[in-house]
Amino acid sequence: MASTQSRFRAAHPAAHGMIVRGMSFAVVLMLAAAALPQVVVAQGPAQAQPTNLSGSWVSPATNDVLERLEGPFTDDWTGMPLNAAGRALAQSYSAAMLGEPERVCQLYGQFHYANGAVGTRLTIWPLEGGPTDQILAWKINKTEDVGGMTIWMDGRPAPSEYADHPREAFTTGHWKGNTLIAYTTDMKRAPARDNGAFYSDEANMTSMFIPHSGDLLVVVTVLRDPVYFTKPYIYSRAYYRSAAATAINTTWPPCIVNNEGVDEGAVPFFLPGKDPLRDQMMQVFHVPEYASDGGEDTMYPEIRHRLKDQYLKLYPTFSKRCMQYCTTWRNGQPVANQALPEESAVAKPGH
Repeated sequence: MASTQSRFRAAHPAAHGMIVRGMSFAVVLMLAAAALPQVVVAQGPAQAQPTNLSGSWVSPATNDVLERLEGPFTDDWTGMPLNAAGRALAQSYSAAMLGEPERVCQLYGQFHYANGAVGTRLTIWPLEGGPTDQILAWKINKTEDVGGMTIWMDGRPAPSEYADHPREAFTTGHWKGNTLIAYTTDMKRAPARDNGAFYSDEANMTSMFIPHSGDLLVVVTVLRDPVYFTKPYIYSRAYYRSAAATAINTTWPPCIVNNEGVDEGAVPFFLPGKDPLRDQMMQVFHVPEYASDGGEDTMYPEIRHRLKDQYLKLYPTFSKRCMQYCTTWRNGQPVANQALPEESAVAKPGH
């Protein structure tokens, strides 16, 4: 039975059934991540809410275009602070793993709201209660394979460290001025990027929901993981309030396991150095493996100095026209991940 899930649609015809999520070259927010302090949420009663976050928020197609639809390049972890374990895990990853029955419904955790979003949309609504119907929590919609998020504002304590990690994890929040700051723990292992880079179940996350005038919401997320990262991984995404979708969907059907054609007992993966797509960043963007393999040094602008001489030497051979994963316009609207059409060679009359 053919899958209707979007992450199976971009199959690579040359990979013998392996499914390729796609590729990217965006360096994720070159910020000094280590300088950011970890947010500690003070316990206390439910707080006054300075901003109404309720509604449907849509991220424009031009925002982080290379993470959308087909996803990032299979060998692009530039800007990710991967350690040796995180890099080895990413390089062994095959998108054909998503065809295994136990992985068809693979969880995408709370970080997915920052780097992938649920169909480029966030739906946020308040959970009210207590004697004065104050806002006890803010909820963000889940889907069949995204766990959802409840940001508790009532100062409740975190669950025991021995408790099971739920799909929704555990999040507390507080307001700092006009910004909602949320701190998430008890996360499950899930993709940090849809090309094999994962964070572990020991990760935690700080999210800042920053409203701006004109119905603009910026979400900045700091992901920390002592297992696969050496530094915090920072990502941001902008959303605009959508007037077209006012209904709030609070339920979602369960993920249904399909037959994706992977034989029983087969575990698709790549041995070290055996992924046939490991040189795509070099072939397409002329970015060598020491940069595309990630690591904390690739998070900062100084990586450009290391790349500069080699890049300038090869520059005359580069195509000067975007041929892959370009943002184009169709019917007056931005369209993500579309290659530019070939220019017509039809001669004009009289020439």
